[in-house]
Amino acid sequence: MLDTPHPTPAEPTLDCRALAQKLSGLHFIGGRYVPGLSGQNFDVVNPATGEVIGKAAEGDAQDVNMAVLDAARAQKEWASIPARKRGALVAQCAAVLKAHQEELARLIALETGKALRTESRVEAGVVADIFEFFGGLGSELKGESVPFDPKVLSVTVREPLGVVGAIIPWNVPMLLMALKVAPALVAGNTVVVKSAEEAPLTVLRICELMNRVLPPGCFNILSGFGPECGAPLVEHRLVRKVTFTGSVETGKIVAKAAAEKLVPVTLELGGKSPMIVFADCDFDKTVAGALTSMRFTRQGQSCTAASRIYVERPIFDRFVARMQQAVDAMVMGDPLDEKTDIGTIISDGQFEKVQAFIAEGKATKGATAIECSALPDDPALKKGLFLRPVIFTGLDASSRLVREEIFGPVTVIQPFDDAEEVLAAANDSEYGLAASLWTNNLRVGLDLAHRLEAGLVQINQNLVVQANLSYGGVKSSGLGKEASLEAMLEHFTHKKTIMVNMA
Repeated sequence: MLDTPHPTPAEPTLDCRALAQKLSGLHFIGGRYVPGLSGQNFDVVNPATGEVIGKAAEGDAQDVNMAVLDAARAQKEWASIPARKRGALVAQCAAVLKAHQEELARLIALETGKALRTESRVEAGVVADIFEFFGGLGSELKGESVPFDPKVLSVTVREPLGVVGAIIPWNVPMLLMALKVAPALVAGNTVVVKSAEEAPLTVLRICELMNRVLPPGCFNILSGFGPECGAPLVEHRLVRKVTFTGSVETGKIVAKAAAEKLVPVTLELGGKSPMIVFADCDFDKTVAGALTSMRFTRQGQSCTAASRIYVERPIFDRFVARMQQAVDAMVMGDPLDEKTDIGTIISDGQFEKVQAFIAEGKATKGATAIECSALPDDPALKKGLFLRPVIFTGLDASSRLVREEIFGPVTVIQPFDDAEEVLAAANDSEYGLAASLWTNNLRVGLDLAHRLEAGLVQINQNLVVQANLSYGGVKSSGLGKEASLEAMLEHFTHKKTIMVNMA
């Protein structure tokens, strides 16, 4: 346990606003909170009210260098700890996070606008589960005996890469940080995370809580903007692995910078995930699945959101009507209110981007925009970034709303007549992250599942990322996998061959 005094309480607290203030203006480097070296901070805003809830340290290359040097110093000792013991320490971190689950859920709801009951508690629980899962995999860092020559003992061993630089987004920052940090640590690496500028506080708290278990320097976190903080992290000479989740455009920049150093990179870059609904589906289950698939409770801010829904023509009209009815029944309001189903968009910039897509769709000849749910009428939320979910029909395949990732509560529903037609439409995308099929004919479902160009295909369900299930896309959706033993072995270790001549 850390013996350094901290401004934050060791015990869980449900006063998320007070906690946000205590976390303000700080990085976590080398086992302790430190202010940014420049002394510059930026506002962290509650998107439900527009209020400034805290400050984040505006990190730059100096802060990055300090964090990476600390991580590099800690890495050799961390790697020398037996792998199962490293895993046990990571599992202890999971227990700490589980004890703080409600605290973390309330804090993430405050800074991201995600509804507490439907989104934030779920994410906080999954985070603890991910650390627990990877904590149990220390004994799986195995090598092989290679049958090269009877007189030569040839074996392979798995070794850590060194310092891992991780850059995370704002939509599910706790979850996506856990998917990077947990396997990296168990594999013997140390980590420096650059948080999303819109959501820096909860992940900072997680870092501090885990440092009450981990040796100092193993897990560090910085806040700041991409060019000033993210780029120096990717480019630092001692960062031997980069893992990034975000936009395709930024992912390409990250990949180029990593290529200049010839270090491995994992990229998860979003999607335009199709949901294919056949007439023989379990109708009520499929409608409920569409609500989950589109991540309406998260205002559609998910790279696996089913923003393209293809429905077989005999049930098309019925499906659209039932979808409207179901979304209308969802309550939009204060993210910290237990009655709220749908929270807010994350920021002014994202709000304007999504509104522009909606306006373009409404202006398209032949299109119908079905606006659902109702904006909150609480005067305290009048400045909040609440947006009514929109279901579009009548758009063709050339529409930007069909082709581009919107990252908002907007889905396009289109009819289809046969399996080959819908397969071609689903695969006609630069993205290939996820897809779902809804049918009681498993022969058709499995056939299409094999031919869909996506890294994750689900039949009659659309769950969010789960520990132990390999997750990652094809095409512009990225490179590499997360969430699995495969991810830890292939992306956070390298294989060394050792040969002993016994002749």
